[in-house]
Amino acid sequence: MTGRAGLLRLPAAHAMTSMLSTPTASNPMSSIPATTHASLSAIPANSSGAWALLHKETMRFVKVYLQTILAPVISSLLFLLIFSYLLEGRVEPYPQVSYTAFLVPGLVMMTLQQNAFANTSSSITQSKMTGNLVFVLLSPMKPWEWFVGYIGGAVARGLACGLGVWLVAVLFVPGALYSIGWVVMFAVLACIVLATLGFIAGLWAEKWDHVSVFQNFLINPLTMLAGVFYSVKQLPSVWQTISHANPFFYLIDGFRYGVFGVADVSPWMSLAISGGCALVLTLLTLRLIAVGWRIRG
Repeated sequence: MTGRAGLLRLPAAHAMTSMLSTPTASNPMSSIPATTHASLSAIPANSSGAWALLHKETMRFVKVYLQTILAPVISSLLFLLIFSYLLEGRVEPYPQVSYTAFLVPGLVMMTLQQNAFANTSSSITQSKMTGNLVFVLLSPMKPWEWFVGYIGGAVARGLACGLGVWLVAVLFVPGALYSIGWVVMFAVLACIVLATLGFIAGLWAEKWDHVSVFQNFLINPLTMLAGVFYSVKQLPSVWQTISHANPFFYLIDGFRYGVFGVADVSPWMSLAISGGCALVLTLLTLRLIAVGWRIRG
């Protein structure tokens, strides 16, 4: 059997890698470097489509790590140096916690969230604009395999960036973690929430300007107003109420609890709200993939 029907009988990973690794004049992927083709061709033909897509999404940011990992880490460290120089000794958000130490978890989460969002939004938007998304559509992958591939790659990038900020920051602000379990839990939840939002933004966007609108008018304000640079308890009561309506606040506050053992609200409340947001966005993303919203046609 040939054509589309024959392709659908192939394993997902084999269908994807064979189409992507053989550039032709009519293949929009022909401009991909040979190293990427070799990387994709190295995926076993009998592996799952989820693994193939996850491998591709991971290699996508690893091969340009100077831009996708190192640059965000340096930007966050500049925030740390400037704000700690200006406010250290003048602000004490938590008892016996210096402002510089308080700032580190917020910057880790900000970097982690922004890069998890950027990974999925840029990948989907670029694939739609260049026509490469058709290769994934032609493979017999299920919605959950799309989810594992795209969201898994974004989680990997977000955690890599967050870990990079943390490892460099502890050289200047050493300190022990209160609970590694809480830290990892909220870091992963933040990556999932932002990665799914990035996926939805990528589906909605028809050009790069649309992604910028989504990020500049939704993601960045919610992140900056979630307590990255301050404790919400220091705000007037009205602004505290507004901050508590921001779901990103609970991600950052829960992460800080894992670092210091103190937080503005109960960590269990933060976990419930953050987990609920992650679940809702996960189900929504899977549904949008299943119905082909702004993908087919």
